Amino acid sequence: MSTQIHPSAVVDPSAQLGKNVTVGPYAIIEADTVIGDGTTIDAFAQIKQYTTMGAENHIHSHALIGGDPQDIKFGGEKTTLVLGDRNIIREFTTIHRGTPEGRGETNIGSECMIMAYAHVAHDCHLSDNVILTNCVMLAGHVDLGVHAVVGGMCGVHQFCRIGDYAFIAGMTGVPNDVPPFCMAAGTRGSLRGLNSIGLRRSGMTSETIRAIKHAYMTIFRSGYTRSEALEVMKGEENKIKEVEYFLDFISNSERGCLNDVSKNSKHVD
Repeated sequence: MSTQIHPSAVVDPSAQLGKNVTVGPYAIIEADTVIGDGTTIDAFAQIKQYTTMGAENHIHSHALIGGDPQDIKFGGEKTTLVLGDRNIIREFTTIHRGTPEGRGETNIGSECMIMAYAHVAHDCHLSDNVILTNCVMLAGHVDLGVHAVVGGMCGVHQFCRIGDYAFIAGMTGVPNDVPPFCMAAGTRGSLRGLNSIGLRRSGMTSETIRAIKHAYMTIFRSGYTRSEALEVMKGEENKIKEVEYFLDFISNSERGCLNDVSKNSKHVD
């Protein structure tokens, strides 16, 4: 199948379209863009300047990809948006380019699903297999780890980090970092334990999940201060890479991590 461009679509002559690309009615693809092989751009979608995407992405109707950042300091500088392969971007989603003061680039990994009306602001980084449910709002400079899931109508504060396999329930406000493997929920979000279902589905061994749970209970439910709990965990022999990642994430958090809803518990596994 060759590239198909609907007669009503507007495609700048300088845009680089790969093989087997489909561009629907009234779609707009601006200059200085790269569209990978097998990608589908549905009716009325807009691909703005300085956007590059890999193969087999599907941009649904009325999505706006690569728009100017909503930053009052932005003066039209050349910054970029880069998407990987096989992403699904649903209707009315907006994804904005980076800023000169930030990374200069917004980056979306591969095999992500960003559902309708979601917003990904400037300088965000989404790793592979991320899911943003309907109406999720990511402020600028937010990082999401692999297989992170953010529920509908969540708002994430700028510069927050959300770790690998984290799960955030719908309508949660996220003002601080969410450690990997954890669940968060609540109007003003708090941790609610591990994302046990997600960890089992990932193929993680029972031994690894138990080790992560022990680390979680020590850090968040032992009654220790955060720094005391980290020292306790550092004193234990541990060679499980997932636990090391979990502890490093918390140790290196600049915004601080969400608290556990049962943070006053004295229980430690």
